[in-house]
Amino acid sequence: MTPVSNAPRQLLRRLHRIMAGAGSAEQRLTEVVRLVASNMIAEVCSVYFMRGGEILELFATEGLKESAVHNTRLRAGEGLVGHIAATGLPLNLSNAQKHPKFVYRAETGEEIYHSLMGVPILRAGKVVGVLVIQNKTQRQYMQEEKESLQTVAMVMAELVASGDLFDPLELQEATLERAATSRFEGVVFAEGMAEGVAIFHEPKIEVIKHLTDNIPQEKTRLAAALMALQEQIEEMMSAEDVRHQGEHQEILDVYMLFAKDKGWKSKIEAIIDTGLTAEAAVEKVQLNNRARMQKMTDPYLRERLSDLDDLANRLNRHLMGIVGTAASENLPDKVILIAQNMGPADLLDYDREKLCGVILQDGSQTAHVSIVARALGIPMVGQVGEAVLTVAESERVIVNGVEGIVYFSPPTEVLQSYQESIESRNAMLAEYDALRDLPAKTLDGVDVELLVNAGLSIDIEGLKRTGATGVGLFRTEFQFMVSASLPRVGPQAEFYREILESADGKPVVFRTLDIGGDKPVSFLKRDDEANPALGWRAIRIAFDRPALLRYQVRALLKAAEGRELSIMFPMISDVSEFKMAREILDKEITRQKKRNSPLPKKIRVGTMLEVPALIWQLDNLLPLLDFISIGSNDLMQFFFACDRENPKLAGRYDPISPPALKMLKSIVDKCNDYKVPITLCGEIGGKPVTALALLAIGFRRLSIAPASVGPVKMMIRSLDLAGVEDYMAGLLSRSDHSLRGLLIAFAKDHGIKI
Repeated sequence: MTPVSNAPRQLLRRLHRIMAGAGSAEQRLTEVVRLVASNMIAEVCSVYFMRGGEILELFATEGLKESAVHNTRLRAGEGLVGHIAATGLPLNLSNAQKHPKFVYRAETGEEIYHSLMGVPILRAGKVVGVLVIQNKTQRQYMQEEKESLQTVAMVMAELVASGDLFDPLELQEATLERAATSRFEGVVFAEGMAEGVAIFHEPKIEVIKHLTDNIPQEKTRLAAALMALQEQIEEMMSAEDVRHQGEHQEILDVYMLFAKDKGWKSKIEAIIDTGLTAEAAVEKVQLNNRARMQKMTDPYLRERLSDLDDLANRLNRHLMGIVGTAASENLPDKVILIAQNMGPADLLDYDREKLCGVILQDGSQTAHVSIVARALGIPMVGQVGEAVLTVAESERVIVNGVEGIVYFSPPTEVLQSYQESIESRNAMLAEYDALRDLPAKTLDGVDVELLVNAGLSIDIEGLKRTGATGVGLFRTEFQFMVSASLPRVGPQAEFYREILESADGKPVVFRTLDIGGDKPVSFLKRDDEANPALGWRAIRIAFDRPALLRYQVRALLKAAEGRELSIMFPMISDVSEFKMAREILDKEITRQKKRNSPLPKKIRVGTMLEVPALIWQLDNLLPLLDFISIGSNDLMQFFFACDRENPKLAGRYDPISPPALKMLKSIVDKCNDYKVPITLCGEIGGKPVTALALLAIGFRRLSIAPASVGPVKMMIRSLDLAGVEDYMAGLLSRSDHSLRGLLIAFAKDHGIKI
């Protein structure tokens, strides 16, 4: 018998005849499992479907005991079949009985079978069943066999959609049960609160027809859809909002590379050749991509999966004639956008006067759309999961982008409470706006400089909106992270020049590339590292790949012609590393002079202090610097040996504990001795109570998120700093785990607005 990998079209043709033939759905299902078992030389082929949203029931089998049909049931997550359903991923085992998830069911008679391969049956992205083959001998099934089984599973989903097997509403029972609970939890992607009506970003699509007899026609449809997709992306790239945002332009450049990729097209065409429709072939290719990329631990590469999902969905909408998003419609006031995922350019398409919030089924805090939402001040909660499937168009929705909670059709008392909270928050934001042009000066006359952290050109809007005095930290790596290849000097320089021009004369401190760790780039090969935060990253990469730093420095010098340039190096661990980095900068300055190229009118050079070892080298380092910036996120992570990405350790250690504050104060004191300006960059400066502690130990310059400027400035203007300094002096010798509670009580007693 020839394996299926050599005869995919023959399998699909026979499958097509069965599906289109006479007889009940149960009879056709039995014929399908017999066909698959025969074609794949499997002694068992079984299909399970989900009933009531949680129970997998055996519907048909070839090889197991017939009496087990409709009698064998497994919960999602129970046994190997339940594990496939719960994860949504294929399973390929040469000895299934040794797998920790294996569960023996005597009524099936499967104890004699060892090897097993199973794939989920998906409908509209949701697991509705599992298709399994088994053999007595221990064997590892081939990739071609897995792909063939996935194809059969796609076709089987049609039986669910038809309603011939059972009422498809049964699949929604668990969903309907969840709908009785209006409150769902997610993850905060962008802070804020909003209430409004639910509008779906895109129409829901579902591939209904999987098999075709007209392969040339399907290829023609695919070519036309790909051309339409490319035209759509070109239109997005020419949009006014995108043309002036360098990083969005680069994101769409990557989209266009994917859309024009010949390899993607050829994979889809190869699957069409087996007898699938163009839509089903697109779905199949993306299913393979998803299975492969979900195994990756690299956050950047996993993020690219959402880009590929988005492109595949766009292509299928063109194939189905369902093009466009809700952005092109006449929207009501107070829109809460609902989407599985979306891109940053999509978000910019919406009327900002009407868009109040966003809820994503998936997504991540580091996704491009999340970064843009934060910059625009649009509340966004993601990773809500299948709860979004329960919301209806125009349903009343609340987004709590402070605690990561959403409500669908909230009870009246909850809605009223949130409306009051939103009004109160808006009133507070108005107070912050009123402070924009006022100085950050304490009641006893001490000036504090508030700057903003940025990484996108859109973040410069936050500089203007808040009245901050400049950009204390501009992270340059984002431009590299969205690029498929090393950005050339020209585009880099153009981007940096746009940032300086947008800052309108206010200072901008550029940090050189801090890639590696959790910020990989596609053009740089990297090895797996047990501790990537402590590994090959930032300046360490620059020393091993000096062209990266030389090109970037060259671009910065070119961009700042006739202006002041402030540049600092990340992850410096000892004085010799700073000297090496400075030497690279000096070589580029010399190169520019030899070429008679214009230079910045002034160049200031500094370093990030993130590595504790550098604290004991300040006497040798500070004479070499124009300024120093503390990267509090990494410094605290290394100081406490506490992974800040580990949820089990969240809140375990407090940066306003006596040891942390004493360490920070020693740095401030040393910088003051050498008259070197010091800035604290990081999250701990962005909360009023932690900012209060930092001011009390001597900091006078904070670089924080734009959204934090208003609250921190309000705190500063309500503060008698001398009194807090005296109070703090008596606290640093204590052994408390944290001084947070004491500082909050002091602030309340003295009318400090925190």
